[in-house]
Amino acid sequence: MTQIFEGVAIAIDSLKSNKGRASLTILGIAIGVMVVMVIASMVRGINGGVTDIMDQLGPRTFFVFRHFQGGIQVSDGTEEWRNYPGLTVEEADILRELPRIAMVVVQDQSSRPVKFGNTELSSVQIGGLSARWPEVSGGDIFPGRSFTELEEASNARVAVINQKLAENLFGLANPLGREVKIDGVPFRVIGVHVPPPDLFGQGNNPRATIPHGSFKKYIRSWGRWMDMMISPVEGVSVEEAIGDVTASLRSQRRLRPAEENNFSVITQDRLLENWNKVTGMFFLVMIVLSSVGLMVGGVGVVAIMMISVTERTREIGVRKALGAKRNEILWQFLVEAATLTLIGGVVGMIAGGAISWLVATFSPLPAEVPALAIVAAVLASIVTGVGFGMYPAAKAARLDPVEALRYE
Repeated sequence: MTQIFEGVAIAIDSLKSNKGRASLTILGIAIGVMVVMVIASMVRGINGGVTDIMDQLGPRTFFVFRHFQGGIQVSDGTEEWRNYPGLTVEEADILRELPRIAMVVVQDQSSRPVKFGNTELSSVQIGGLSARWPEVSGGDIFPGRSFTELEEASNARVAVINQKLAENLFGLANPLGREVKIDGVPFRVIGVHVPPPDLFGQGNNPRATIPHGSFKKYIRSWGRWMDMMISPVEGVSVEEAIGDVTASLRSQRRLRPAEENNFSVITQDRLLENWNKVTGMFFLVMIVLSSVGLMVGGVGVVAIMMISVTERTREIGVRKALGAKRNEILWQFLVEAATLTLIGGVVGMIAGGAISWLVATFSPLPAEVPALAIVAAVLASIVTGVGFGMYPAAKAARLDPVEALRYE
């Protein structure tokens, strides 16, 4: 312990006497560690947010898409899925009749202008959903109500808007019963949706939800991108329900046994798995960026330690003449190098923690610093110091005591 404290004290003295070089070394290490902290905290927070969204949908809900591949893909424009037919309302109606299916919610989306009086928002997210959409979207509708299955079947021009859209259009006035124009078509506001907290704060974006039939009839969209959210009845497993849905869709689309599905049935586990692949890419970027910072800091460690060895050559000679062994000299300089990089690591952790707190506090993006990231940052800074400090330390340990004492 005495040797460790002595090495730490010498490292601090070295910092004071070589402020410029030491600052550059600390800065390089701090940047590398800060990148690790910030990206790790954001990935951790985002993953938690995605899990929360899945929990809101219910653990037994699964999805049917026209196409789902997931991950990060490079497209050359020749994919076969581009010829897949879009999902249809008729297919959804047949799926609702399956005995082991409890609920099928269809969904279409588009960004269209919404106007009330002299106030117009040019791009509002419009969702066309089935009447049972609150069961999968979560949150509350207050004041007012959602649209009924009868209103959905009759293509009624009614809308449930979220709080943000209500504030933008009506201010503090009661929005219920008022008429807004969505894509130029009048709709009557019947409710205000208070969404649950979600990833990236999408609930803070203006949004209106209308019956799916009304959406198809009145709202312009790209088409062929309707998707479905499906839940099995109690006592039926998700796998059994997926089997029924897959068989029904294949039958409706007259697919031969040898033909592949021209639709995608995806469970929440699959969505999370693909999301983890995407966040894995963030971790790869994090490692590359942090490695650059650590390399810069490591080069600085070599430079400052070589200068330290040169300046203390006579001191090393005296210590060896008094009986100090090579291992003791080596240990002293390694502790000094590790201390230098550890200071940079601490600075990086403080900066990274502060940035993560600012992101979590002043933006909708979640950020949570994992304990593993702190441990990894400390170890990375120490390993960098030991690794890059090994050459100067070994050079100091190999000095001949007679030659060292003659050094001027």
